[in-house]
Amino acid sequence: MNGPALIDAFLEMMSAERGASENTLAAYRRDLDDAQASMAGGIAGAAAADVRDYVDQIASRGFAGSSQARKLSALRQFYKFLYSEGYRTDDPSGPVDSPRKERALPKVLSVAETGKLLDMAAGQAKKGDPAAVRMMALVEVLYATGLRVSELVSLPVKVAERDERFFMIRGKGGKDRMVPLSPKAREAMRKWLDMRAAEPRWAESPWLFPSSSEAGYLPRQVFARDLKNLAALAGISAAKVSPHVIRHAFASHLLQNGADLRAVQELLGHSDISTTQIYTHVLEERLVSLVRDHHPLAD
Repeated sequence: MNGPALIDAFLEMMSAERGASENTLAAYRRDLDDAQASMAGGIAGAAAADVRDYVDQIASRGFAGSSQARKLSALRQFYKFLYSEGYRTDDPSGPVDSPRKERALPKVLSVAETGKLLDMAAGQAKKGDPAAVRMMALVEVLYATGLRVSELVSLPVKVAERDERFFMIRGKGGKDRMVPLSPKAREAMRKWLDMRAAEPRWAESPWLFPSSSEAGYLPRQVFARDLKNLAALAGISAAKVSPHVIRHAFASHLLQNGADLRAVQELLGHSDISTTQIYTHVLEERLVSLVRDHHPLAD
């Protein structure tokens, strides 16, 4: 089998055996297709020197260390698959050192900024525009649950119809977890359900946020765009706000108010607690800044 065919086989395995999401599969395909096109002989028969040259090449193309590491990680997973399936007897990525990358702290909205965003969403929804009512439901549910944006936009309508304090969500890797719904989030969903019921074209949709898109639910890119518009109305820099930033706010605000790190890990659906610990670094940075900026004896 040639490189493209082996990439297809690898992605099929990732989908069938590991439950990889469409977004994850698309990311792997982009990285592996890039390597296939960049290596003179393709990736299937590459040697360690070819892999090393490719990593050097993407560095020279201006990719950040995190992007270089991600692309190499995709290759490592690919070659691990080839080895396990008997297509290769070695792993050419093994001798290649991972690029150094700095772990960036996530952008986080303050409690006050988040409040302004939610208040603006509620104020816009009072005008009765369906898109504004939908946005209020999206933002309230996102901040109440810390869902990934792909999990949020693809929620089934039965979550709102049940009107319960908790619901189950299937996240990355097919793992199920329980997430809470605040009273405000439930109220926002009820208002959206009423608005949704008035639209015959949405009546038969199984999705809470139906759309004419191919998937049948609101594209995450549309939500991200509308969220930036909402931020601008609230007087918050649009560059500072995204669905992922609201997820970060959910986590950091919980920890800021004394929540247990393990509990936050479970709520976010992180498989490794080290991923969740990044939020403790955010809090540490804030404390350092607080002392530096406000202590009378600080330099």
